[in-house]
Amino acid sequence: MQAQFITLDGIDGAGKSTNLAVIQNWFETRNLPVLFTREPGGTPVGEALRKILLNPATQAGLRTETLMMFAARCQHIESVIAPALARGTNVVSDRFTDATFAYQGGGRGVPPADIAALENWVQGSLRPDLTILLDVPLKVSMQRIGRNRKKDRFEQEEAAFFTRVRAAYLNRAAADPGRYAVIDSNRTHEAVQQSIEAALNKHFRLRPKSLL
Repeated sequence: MQAQFITLDGIDGAGKSTNLAVIQNWFETRNLPVLFTREPGGTPVGEALRKILLNPATQAGLRTETLMMFAARCQHIESVIAPALARGTNVVSDRFTDATFAYQGGGRGVPPADIAALENWVQGSLRPDLTILLDVPLKVSMQRIGRNRKKDRFEQEEAAFFTRVRAAYLNRAAADPGRYAVIDSNRTHEAVQQSIEAALNKHFRLRPKSLL
């Protein structure tokens, strides 16, 4: 199997940070080459844009915000993702274009067609081979964000915003079930871990670690 591009996504508070370690352990125990990265970010240009995008003091229009996301993504693909895949290294990205469709599209109201046009221009044929989508009820998300560090520019949004974001994620997953593994992350860490590992096993057609 050629190198795979895997993304981890979901609304704020879904548990991405916690479960990235699960994915990392899965690759390490199978001795599979992998590169972990994140969006926005992953490059010096991307990280600089990330600081601007997440800063609560930033005032940016819808188009500006969306274009900044894709500017960071373009540099990310050219400098990190595409070279890694070309040399046979699997890539796992904490967020990718699904987040733009969900946050800028569903949350902010940017027309999906505009986002799709940028997606095609910036990414060409590149799409994730597998997207692990962590899903939690809005109430749980809000509780987790409330316990979090100082809220960033997106985390400060109202509940209605995240309701739209979550719906956009789930609608995209329903439209392309072959690419998405939707995982209920409102469960114990062990249960979520088992679901993530099962999704990876299925995608890579590997037996569970205990049987290897």
